[in-house]
Amino acid sequence: MTRSDGYLLDNRQTEAGQRFDAFASLFDPTTFRHVEALGIGPGMRCWEVGAGGTSVVSWLAEKVGSDGRIVATDLDTSLLTAAVRPPVEARVHDVGTEEPPGEGFDLVHARLVLVHVPDRARALQSMIKALRPGGWLLIEDADPALQPLICPDELGPEQQLANRLRHGFRKLLADRGADLSYGRKLPRLLREAGLRDVEADAYFPMTSPACAALEAATVRQIRDRLVDAGLATDEDIDRHLANVEAGGMDLATAPMISAWGRKA
Repeated sequence: MTRSDGYLLDNRQTEAGQRFDAFASLFDPTTFRHVEALGIGPGMRCWEVGAGGTSVVSWLAEKVGSDGRIVATDLDTSLLTAAVRPPVEARVHDVGTEEPPGEGFDLVHARLVLVHVPDRARALQSMIKALRPGGWLLIEDADPALQPLICPDELGPEQQLANRLRHGFRKLLADRGADLSYGRKLPRLLREAGLRDVEADAYFPMTSPACAALEAATVRQIRDRLVDAGLATDEDIDRHLANVEAGGMDLATAPMISAWGRKA
């Protein structure tokens, strides 16, 4: 993530922890499966970019053990406090503007980060620079333009309202420089950057308690921005939150595309 007064989803807002908990439920199994396949294990060095919460950092710490090293960076590391003990080190860092926090990493990983970074190209180069030869880069990012609806089955007024608010959310993101079609570009960008053995897949959750929790926390977090921009009224938001709580809608997320490659 990058330092910007316009960043929409601040880690210090109350709802941020709820969003990270939902991300962990939705996406940790996919992330862990990919990291396992890359062979990350005892004694290895990893850089977790835009770490946010603790779930990935804590899991990586168990994988690398006491002889390894995990550098967890974010603009705001306040939610990482519980995970900061050897082998984990937390640093305040802007991946879009600063040099990497070290070199020779076996794995550099970022999840749902680069889509928000204005200078994504610089961030990607920084992450590759930090790898040792043969080290792996794993980027997992959303592609909201590939599937723009929170309710793909737009059955009635509840789903229509949900999709209208999702459209407003996407507009707020785009106005702040987010690339809403970034996820699909990742395999090409990794190849163009000189990485080898590039592969990718996608995960698209629908209809789970975590999807509902993520939607409620996100809408609460951006409520004032939606209203101030004229994209929704307080009444719209209250009605939508009540609909989410009622549990009668099938709520989806944007596809998360995972792409990985090895440094020559």
